[in-house]
Amino acid sequence: MGDPRRIVSILLLTAPLAACIPASAPPQRPAPATITPAPTAPLAYDDVTGGDVQPTWTLKPVATNAATVTASTYTVRSGDTLRAIGEMTRAGSEAIAMENDLAPPYTLVPGQRLRIPAGLYHRVAAGETGIGIASAYGADWGEIVTINALSEPYILRVGQRLRLPAEARPLPKKEVDIAARAAAFTLDIDDIATGSQPALAANRAPAAASAAPRRPVTAAIATPAAFTGRFVWPLPGKVIARFGPLAPGKVSDGINIAAPAGTPIHATANGVVSYAGDQIAVYGGLILIDHGSGWVSAYGHAQQIDVRRGQAVKAGDVIGLAGASGQVQTPQLHFQLRKNRIPVDPLKQLPAR
Repeated sequence: MGDPRRIVSILLLTAPLAACIPASAPPQRPAPATITPAPTAPLAYDDVTGGDVQPTWTLKPVATNAATVTASTYTVRSGDTLRAIGEMTRAGSEAIAMENDLAPPYTLVPGQRLRIPAGLYHRVAAGETGIGIASAYGADWGEIVTINALSEPYILRVGQRLRLPAEARPLPKKEVDIAARAAAFTLDIDDIATGSQPALAANRAPAAASAAPRRPVTAAIATPAAFTGRFVWPLPGKVIARFGPLAPGKVSDGINIAAPAGTPIHATANGVVSYAGDQIAVYGGLILIDHGSGWVSAYGHAQQIDVRRGQAVKAGDVIGLAGASGQVQTPQLHFQLRKNRIPVDPLKQLPAR
């Protein structure tokens, strides 16, 4: 599912039909990167990564209520909807749609026979997130995204039934070892970009982005309607690691740019901050920005973070300061661009210089 160097913090945080999306006590982790307040926009470290305010995905524990469904067929009756059939059979409506090659708007005809796929299905509760659900069952979030055909904006629906991988299983409480479980479950940028939105009730809308949130935003955040403008360089400096293969068995999903500690990091394009913290240890201080149209940018190794989750930013805005946090020895910025979850070479998207 991407970079194997992922580290966890146990999670709990966040789709409409064909859309989707961390759980248990916060894990032990190495000493955090120094993320200090910005003079012009005070932001305490605790606001981002711990203390009084936990990462969004740890706010809602996951109740492991998964039900085993056996394969069967269902005959559609007048007034039936795909979602109602999923509720009756305890199978996910997304999984039923995939099994029967149904496409939006999922029109059903009385007498139509639907195959109900066997599997283990979790019923999503308010505020639960995809990463949290995955961690609660020891499953890979990326696989859950695939088998449920989830897509942007990856916001789970309260009552939605997610099909889990065949090997998934809830651990009995007496069997749970929090430290061991934390060490076994890892995260990468794609997990956070697609699985950290809290589930919403059907009649609730995601929170609108704000230019300067006064408090950490713990609800699902509305994604930009579409990508606007073009990308700009996040900071000046020499590219010291390029996109693609680095050595046998090692691949970089972005580029690394050398920069003196304290160099301002700029948003590469207009968007909404979807993550700001240090829960992926390899990257240290990390910021993710959703630009809409499937585009996401990532900024790693920051020594200071100056934005909050849910904050609207414009191209060129200062979002933090470069440093050597995470698993690097010298100050630099790790910069990624992703389109529909796939890492792309930033040098092909940034202006020549």
